[in-house]
Amino acid sequence: MNNEKLSFKEKYSYGLGAIGKDMCCGIIFTYCMLYFTDVLKLSAAFVGTLFFLAKFWDAVNDLGMGMIVDNTHTKWGKFRPWLAIGTIVNAVVLVCLFTNWGLSGTSLYIFASVMYIVWGMTYTIMDIPYWSMLPNLTSNPEERDRIAVIPRIFASIGGSLLVGGFGLQIMDFLGKGNAQDGFTRFAWVIAIVFIVTVGITVLNVKSADRTETKKTEKTSFKQMIQVIKKNDQLLVAIAVILTFNFAMNCISGVQTYYFIYVTGDKGLFSIFTMFAGFAEIFGLIIFPKLAKQMSKKQVYALASSIPVIGLIILFVTGILFPKNYILTAIAGICVKLGSGLQLGTVTVVLADVVDYGEYKLGTRNESVIFSIQTLLVKFASAMGALFTGFALDATGYIPDAVQSMSTINGMRIIMIGLPIIFVIISFIVYKKYYKLNSEYMTRIMNILSLKKEENKVEENNQNKELKEVNYANSIS
Repeated sequence: MNNEKLSFKEKYSYGLGAIGKDMCCGIIFTYCMLYFTDVLKLSAAFVGTLFFLAKFWDAVNDLGMGMIVDNTHTKWGKFRPWLAIGTIVNAVVLVCLFTNWGLSGTSLYIFASVMYIVWGMTYTIMDIPYWSMLPNLTSNPEERDRIAVIPRIFASIGGSLLVGGFGLQIMDFLGKGNAQDGFTRFAWVIAIVFIVTVGITVLNVKSADRTETKKTEKTSFKQMIQVIKKNDQLLVAIAVILTFNFAMNCISGVQTYYFIYVTGDKGLFSIFTMFAGFAEIFGLIIFPKLAKQMSKKQVYALASSIPVIGLIILFVTGILFPKNYILTAIAGICVKLGSGLQLGTVTVVLADVVDYGEYKLGTRNESVIFSIQTLLVKFASAMGALFTGFALDATGYIPDAVQSMSTINGMRIIMIGLPIIFVIISFIVYKKYYKLNSEYMTRIMNILSLKKEENKVEENNQNKELKEVNYANSIS
């Protein structure tokens, strides 16, 4: 494993790939449901069910992709080939998904379903190797903390700020009043940025593939399940990621509806998401400094409490001052500042879980572990979409119309009530069960380094003995 500091070029080439990557998933997670219900006029309950069921397939797809990456051995390494293939195919699927093919009725429902599922599958092909690179870039804990936030910052710029904060305005500008054209042209822009930025990552980030595991080390499906079952800290990470991401995806799934129909001011959506995007980036920037001064548990407590405060502010604002831009901006800042700190913490936690797995089980399985992260993010998104879809249908949501009070209250529950509950659950799980603190991780890394040195000495001795045998055979 590489214990040296990564070059500036590799650090930021790695991070740059996250801009296009998260612009691509940003348009899906933030606007796809709105596109399906308000542009294609599909049933909200159908869309929510589609999003939910698609993730069950992604559960198999994500874990399977983790196994494929772990068992890939090429002259270009095991990460970059899949990163390149997945990016190109996913960009094409994205454009097809947001293009008007003149379909209607049953054929439109089938097309939307197939394209959404294929988008998720092809995104997995590139997302898993991208995040699986991280543990192999360096084994230096401080360097890893610094590197971990770089792609998260770029991801926030692409997904939260550019797509989330300015997406509606960009689509209005590109579509010139036609919503369908706006979505299609924006998808083209994102696809091009996606290919270019990830292309830079593929060309410049080679350190991770230099630390590739031996070719004899294969990961079977049975072994993968054992990794999940036996790595107790991975199970903790799964619970923490799932609950927090479910909370955030409830917000992202319904926020466009909330600001359009509850507050009655679409401009507030841009204010909320724009300030939220900046706050998330700021949270990621200050994470390494906070991680030096505070324990991970203290940082996670901060990451959990700030969003709860922000959501309470949003609730009060929606009731008493529904068109107050300043309070809406403050609410967005609080929600995503905490999210940024949580993203930084979880990225480091997963990298630590990889090392803990090697220490406890003797195998790293970085691709399997990071594929679980992708799976959980998608599953949490699906749960948010399911709640959103059924709540909208159950409360009588009608596209492009004045909504009933029951519909408005349903939106408030999904946007504010559920996220508060699940953020609190996430913090309780982290505080009670996560044990990989700095002292314990330092001890683990020292043990792994010693084992590596012992293996190197043993390998050198074996090579020496082999040479002596070959020499003896040559003169006999």
